[in-house]
Amino acid sequence: MTVSKAKFLILTTLLFLSACAKPAADTNQSASAGSSEPPRIASTDVVKANPQELTLAKGESGYAVVHLLIQDGYHINANPPSFPYLKATELELTPANGLSVDFVTYPDPLTKKFSFSAEPLKVYEGDTPVKAMLKAGPSAAAGTHNLSAKLRVQACDDRVCYAPGVIDLSVPVTIK
Repeated sequence: MTVSKAKFLILTTLLFLSACAKPAADTNQSASAGSSEPPRIASTDVVKANPQELTLAKGESGYAVVHLLIQDGYHINANPPSFPYLKATELELTPANGLSVDFVTYPDPLTKKFSFSAEPLKVYEGDTPVKAMLKAGPSAAAGTHNLSAKLRVQACDDRVCYAPGVIDLSVPVTIK
């Protein structure tokens, strides 16, 4: 094989490989210029959950607070949502170690108009506290316990809503 044929084969192979290479997906970048497709992000990428520790005596009740930190430029649906087809923000705690969950309360929502909806929507933005009323039963063991919890959210920006997601978390409760 001659040198020029070898160069041709190498060049052809490199061009073929570069044409077949798949670019890395960057889910945190906005849509490229000229593209009408929104960026592909997960709802759980823009919402973080920060549970605060709760201390209770046996037989006592109190609020466990989970702060939802929603990234600027995004919002999540309120509970209850504006329309049945929207996914409500929902905190679910699993009772354990003599701790029971009486109820969960959600803050008053903001009502805002967005380009993708004909009607204003009830949403949460920024730092949003969700509260769960917990009760330590008489058999609750002293010490610190981490209640397993799930936070269901659907994040949206001012143009589109993204696929709902679930954040697994632990809510620290100390029984004294």
